[in-house]
Amino acid sequence: MNDILPIILSIVAALVVIGGLIPVLLKTRKNITRYPGTRDANDPEVRSGGSTAVLDRGATERKAPEDVDLEGLDTTTVPDDAAGLEVIPVETPLPVEGRLTRLRERLVRSNNIMGKGLLALLSRDKIDESVWDEVEETLLLADLGTEPTMQLVDALRERVKVLGTRTPEHVKTMLREELVKIVDPTMDRSLNVQRHGDKPAVMMVVGVNGVGKTTTVGKLARVLVAEDKDVILGAADTFRAAAAEQLATWGQRVGVPTVKSDLDGADPASVAYEAVKAGIDQEVDVVMIDTAGRLQNKVGLMDELGKVKRVVEKLAEVDEVLLVLDATTGQNGLNQARVFSEVVNITGIVLTKLDGTAKGGIVVAIQKTLGVPVKLIGLGEGADDLAPFDTEGFVDALLN
Repeated sequence: MNDILPIILSIVAALVVIGGLIPVLLKTRKNITRYPGTRDANDPEVRSGGSTAVLDRGATERKAPEDVDLEGLDTTTVPDDAAGLEVIPVETPLPVEGRLTRLRERLVRSNNIMGKGLLALLSRDKIDESVWDEVEETLLLADLGTEPTMQLVDALRERVKVLGTRTPEHVKTMLREELVKIVDPTMDRSLNVQRHGDKPAVMMVVGVNGVGKTTTVGKLARVLVAEDKDVILGAADTFRAAAAEQLATWGQRVGVPTVKSDLDGADPASVAYEAVKAGIDQEVDVVMIDTAGRLQNKVGLMDELGKVKRVVEKLAEVDEVLLVLDATTGQNGLNQARVFSEVVNITGIVLTKLDGTAKGGIVVAIQKTLGVPVKLIGLGEGADDLAPFDTEGFVDALLN
């Protein structure tokens, strides 16, 4: 009995110690699973969206289409009192003429290899078949495309045959006239940004990842603000981390509000819908919708882009669909353009990073492929490095 007693006392002591540790362990477990700011998947606040709308929608209420998920939609972020965002001083964008002058100068410096090469070839004393082969190769390497290249070479051959004696000035004049024709000055390159009736103009910006869509929306907002337009931005790129905040920051810089969701992966159509609704209620001139960078081979994502457009059109007509293309991608950009044009009705092209390539012929190739004009070009990373495309200015930059 004396041998058993110490064993019993040891067991009792161990139970007491374990009993004391259980609350501590439970408390520790609770602290591990409940970090501030995290939510469990079963949390009803997460399931219901976990957001509060702060946008003053005014007296008009519109019922959302049945295929739009409005849960999780957050706010219009107003520049001066945006919760959680650093207040950024409102900037004054450069006037259009100032941007155009600077962009032309930059284009002359960065993108004139094609024109210089053609001038050198066509100024030779003797132009034989080998020279025409070089002319053709120069145009193809500049991403002009096969059909436009053949068209331009045929026109130049005829002009050279008729011209006879050629001075550098004659050659430059001839080449300028033919390049202007093929770039096509007859295309309407104006942006459809005029209000119609009680509805704002609605603009969608589309394209693949990495071409600079969000930046383009921000820069274009600056252009419109400089032209005294009232603008609202819609952050319908809900897949890329921080895309909405990036767009809101651009908006803050020029005093433009942004409609966005507080949830990653929210329904892009719902954000676009709310942005247009806010634009109608607040009587703005233009609603610009930034979309996710969709890969053209992802059928589901492309279908979703079509859904965004359909949902928006339940409230207002989409006046402009701008496809943003990276000029440095060359012929791959044409493949992207074809696919996007099958999903949404592309009305214009924004050609970015034109300062990073000597392949100015991509302008012609894109227009020939889609039958829509290049409306805007970007020639740098600066906030005001975006301007309307001008046919004659572009050709003059190639030849100077």
